[in-house]
Parts: sequence; structure tokens; C-alpha cells
Amino acid sequence: MNRLSDLFLLVRRSLRQHALSTTITVLAIALASGLVMSVFIIKDQAYSAFTGGAIGYDAVLGARGSQLQLVLNTIFHLETSPGNLPWEMYETVANDPRVELAIPYAVGDNYRGFRIVGTTEDIFSKFEYQRGKNFQVQAGGRFFDHKRREAVIGSFVAQRTRLTLGARFNAYHGLAFDENKQHDEQYVVAGILQPTNTPSDRVIWIPLEGIFRMGGHVLRGSGNEYQAQPGEAIPEEHQEVSAVMLKFKSPQEGFALDQTINKQGKVATLAWPIGRVMAEWFDKLGWMVRVLELVAYLVALVAAGSILASIYNTINERRREFAILRALGAQRQIIFSALILEAATIAALGSICGYFVYAAIQTVAAKIMRTQTGVVLEVFAFNPAFVFVPIGMILLGALAGWLPASKAYRTDVATNLVPQS
Repeated sequence: MNRLSDLFLLVRRSLRQHALSTTITVLAIALASGLVMSVFIIKDQAYSAFTGGAIGYDAVLGARGSQLQLVLNTIFHLETSPGNLPWEMYETVANDPRVELAIPYAVGDNYRGFRIVGTTEDIFSKFEYQRGKNFQVQAGGRFFDHKRREAVIGSFVAQRTRLTLGARFNAYHGLAFDENKQHDEQYVVAGILQPTNTPSDRVIWIPLEGIFRMGGHVLRGSGNEYQAQPGEAIPEEHQEVSAVMLKFKSPQEGFALDQTINKQGKVATLAWPIGRVMAEWFDKLGWMVRVLELVAYLVALVAAGSILASIYNTINERRREFAILRALGAQRQIIFSALILEAATIAALGSICGYFVYAAIQTVAAKIMRTQTGVVLEVFAFNPAFVFVPIGMILLGALAGWLPASKAYRTDVATNLVPQS
């Protein structure tokens, strides 16, 4: 037999003889490998999703306040609105020659926890939620008439609330669902959007004027309180919006507007560029990611320690076996290499099983992420962690096998061949 065949024979026999301890160790490695892959991949995908990627808009204009709050409220529908802008300011920015598209948003109501957003029909015909991608209707149409109180709902809303085309529902005041705050106004589902795998899937879209005329809503666009009356037109001076989604004619225009609105103005805030705003937020949360990474690394070290303990604890009972192999001509290097290979094989088996652990963790995390934020994680999208984590675990396992291999290397042939009584 050649040397390589001898090695594999020794490893296979050892794994079979110590099947229970080997299985437990493989499971520990699988848990560690799957956890480490999950931490890296969830971090990468979440960062990519929240910092923008190939989004089809450039900035968000809102009331004076935090840019982060403005982005989270308008794009991810996770925060409260920092305030409202008078309609005049929306018209000013919409007619600015540097602005290609301005989409107004008005918020303040929900249905079963899903945010109701008032806007214009441009959201369906001109707005790009991602570069080159517009909202598409999968059922019904996008009839957007506030007089008929029509709504277009996201795919996730339809899935969770079981609202279907033609179904009617009542809005509830506020962004958090409270059964005691139901509005009298009833809306009919005129369309259901195709899935976009973005937070927009969790939104109910209604005409902008529908928000203005919702019972109990007070408009303060002019500085004075005004409540819309049935059958009466709402003067523009009283109208207001929560935010405006902006697309510039060129990237350079954002810098100019940033100077005008953020640096010189005192009324509004321009969140631009959106990716930078979210990246700064992730940087502030970097300590939490590092803690998760540290936990994952510690689990990997504990798993490597289990390999060391598993093999080391079998050395004493295998001394006679090693002595016999040595007496039959096996070199010390064969014994040493066999134990290193055994440790690496256990780590490799665990790493393979780690993909299943990763899939389970990622599936649960993706479901939670989509439910809470609308952001979709791609469980099987390729990530370098799929390669370097298993390789790292195998190397760590081989390193863990070094101590028991060194002990076996020093096995004394004469002493261990003495017959045992």
C-alpha cells in the first residue's frame, strides 16, 4: 500500500471506531461554520440593502431634522415623520430645473400595522424603486381616484392581510395599529403590485388627497389649522406633505441643493446621498456587528477545541495500535499525518453540514427581516464566506489536531508492545 492509502485507511477506521464522538464533534463544527457564515452574509446583505445599491432616486426632502429619520421614515417605512412641509415648498422643488422628478409622500395612517402612504399616480408611471425598475401591477389596475377611495397595495400586504382585488378596508389613525383609532373612511383595493423585494411591498398606496381628507386630519400648510370639508376643494396653501422623493437630472445637482437646503436654509432637510446617510448609521452600529463576529469566532474556537479533545482523549487507548503500526514499519510521520488528516476530515465534514445550518439560520433571519422591514435577504446568493469560512474551519481543525498528533508521534514502541494483563 502506498503512503496516501495508508493515511486514509487509518483515518477511516478511526472515524468508524469513534463514531459517537466524531458525530458530536462534526455537529459542533457544523454549528460554528453555519453561524460564522450567517453573521458575515447577513451583515453584507443587510448593508447592501439599506445603503441603497442601484436605487432609482437620489434624495429625500423633508422637514428640518435628522436625515437618518427622514430616510428610515420615507424609504424603509420604519420611523415616524419628523414633520411636514408646506405644499409651496414641494411645488418649488418639483419645478426646480435641477430636479427631474419629485414624488410627494403623506403619512399618518395604517391598516393592521401596514403603513398607508398618500402620493400621486407618478409613483406608478415615473418612479423607479430601483434603477430601471418601475412598480408593476399584478392584479387589477392603478386607478387612483380619491373620490372613489381606491388603494393599491403591496404584495406583502396582500399576503399578510388577505386583502384581494375589490376588498374594502378602513384606515386606522397613526403608524401603529390600534383598534380604537379606526377611521370612518373605507377604501377599496383597486390594484395589487407585483413583488419588488423592497420595503414598498409593505405599503398601502392611496391618493394624496385621501390623506388630506381622512377624518380627524388637520392640515397646517399655511401655518394655521385647516380641516378639509366634504365637497369643498382644499386650497393649496393649506396642503402639506411629509416628504418628497427626488431624482436629479445629474449627480452634481445634489451638491447644489444640499448647500441651499441644508447649509443655508432652516426649514427643510435634504437627505443626500441616501447611501451615505445609511452607511453612517451602519458605522454607528458597527460595534454590534463586531460583537456578533466575536461570538461567531469564539464558537469556532470552541468547536476546534472539541476536535482537539475528541482526538486527544482517544490517544491513550490507541497507543498500542500506534506501537503495532510502528513495529510493522509505519513511520512516525505516517502516524502524525494520520491524526492531522483525521482532525481536518472532521472539520471538513462539519463544514459541509454547516451549509445546512447556515440555510436554516438564514431562512429564519430572512423571514424576520422581511416581516419587520420589507428588506429581502437572498439565502443562496453567492458570498465569499461560502468559501473562506469552510477553508478556515478545516485549517483550524488541522491545527487543533497538532497536539494529539505530536503526542502520538512520541509514542514509545517497546513500552506499548508489552502484553497487558
